[in-house]
Amino acid sequence: MDNLRGAGLMVMAMLCFAIEDMFIKLLGGAIPVGQLLALLGAGGVLIMAGACLYQRQPMLSRDLLSTPVMIRNAGELIGTLGFVTALVLVPLATASAILQTTPLMVTLGAALFLGEAVGWRRWLAICVGLCGVLLIVRPGLEGFDWNVLFAVQGMLGLSIRDLATRRVPAQLSALQLSFVAFALLVPTGAALMMATGTDYVPPTPREWGIVAIAALIGAFSYRFIVMAMRIGEVSFVTPFRYTRMIFALIIGVLIFAEIPDTLTLVGVSIVIASGLFTLWREHIRKSPRAA
Repeated sequence: MDNLRGAGLMVMAMLCFAIEDMFIKLLGGAIPVGQLLALLGAGGVLIMAGACLYQRQPMLSRDLLSTPVMIRNAGELIGTLGFVTALVLVPLATASAILQTTPLMVTLGAALFLGEAVGWRRWLAICVGLCGVLLIVRPGLEGFDWNVLFAVQGMLGLSIRDLATRRVPAQLSALQLSFVAFALLVPTGAALMMATGTDYVPPTPREWGIVAIAALIGAFSYRFIVMAMRIGEVSFVTPFRYTRMIFALIIGVLIFAEIPDTLTLVGVSIVIASGLFTLWREHIRKSPRAA
């Protein structure tokens, strides 16, 4: 029963993330990307600061200056900048599909940089998953959209974040890490606006409302993930992260009239299947019988 509750919470988290992505895409045509990053960062800071105060946790710690945390923050900035830009410029399903490759990249990075053992089956799954990404991106073919590389940037940055998180000091809470990550988005967004010569665009009341809702939904997503991981077994709950892709496809069709072509759908299926196989092999490797 706990596993089913955990799975339900994970599905709710992925639904919230997909809705947050929808709101960001809706704002993208009216608010510059740098300004949007700064606004989302400010909203996230307020919510995470309130959560820290409510749980009586300090918002800052000297451990936040450790090398793994700084690498994590750099990956978070690179990934968020890339993914938010992709949400604005490319179809929602395409950006979300490429993001689903993150678990495969984390497995690859863990083998290359953290010395974790990866068997030939998972290496094969990684290669197959990357072939799925190539079907989605289609470099060199007619109609290739260079903007899709922002989604690839987002995936690589978030993979670096997740890898570095494995080496973050245990005494740092998820709230503290999230607070700092959101806080760094504010100067990053401002710097991007200055570097590109973008003027500040005063948001309308409707746009302010969308920003507030997006930030709040993002906070709920975080909370649901934490609850899901605590209630259910990680190996059972984690595969339900891929439901985000289903929600992205539905929102893309209903809200943005984005109809994925056959190659994109085939690529998405390959990426999801490869990711699920990798998670299953990871579970087998860590099970007592395999030890």
